[in-house]
Amino acid sequence: MSITALPPASGRAAPRRDPVAPTAQPAATTGATLLLNATYEPLCVVSSRRAIVLVLAAKAESVDVGDEEVHAERVTLAVPVVVRLTRYVRVPFPVQVPLSRRAVFTRDSSTCVYCGASATSIDHVVPRSRGGTHTWENVVAACRRCNHVKADRSLAEMGWALPHPPRAPSGTAWRLLGHRTVDPRWREWLGLTESVSA
Repeated sequence: MSITALPPASGRAAPRRDPVAPTAQPAATTGATLLLNATYEPLCVVSSRRAIVLVLAAKAESVDVGDEEVHAERVTLAVPVVVRLTRYVRVPFPVQVPLSRRAVFTRDSSTCVYCGASATSIDHVVPRSRGGTHTWENVVAACRRCNHVKADRSLAEMGWALPHPPRAPSGTAWRLLGHRTVDPRWREWLGLTESVSA
């Protein structure tokens, strides 16, 4: 059944309204940019779009740029990869990196700490049923088989040993990026010498 819109009571036809197609976000503005303080200290990661706005507003300056450009009516700007604020801001940082499944996989290189196979789950070294805590020091990456075999038993009962005690990750890259993959162009600003995933 079709429905036809009636014209307004005045007899004039209602103005035609064409649907407005949503504009796609330019690929150049959907990336990520490292934001430095005025002292060149890494602060956080912002979207490329936000970095461009900061540069255009003269609140930040480009330190390193990529190959892509954004074009406006009167300006063309290379998309910044690293920007530095023009004024110093004081920002308190969290003391510890938030614990998450993905972050545990990143810390343990997606490898089972018990057998070295590919990790597919996380395990509490001291089982929760035995008072184990859900903390960095008690959570490790494990494969499904080891997790199932260990169940709620302790490492001593299993005769297993960890290659090294689990600990909370630290360092600038972890503090700022969590489990995000580090852009190679950020490494010198984060104090990293190799391509790593934070």
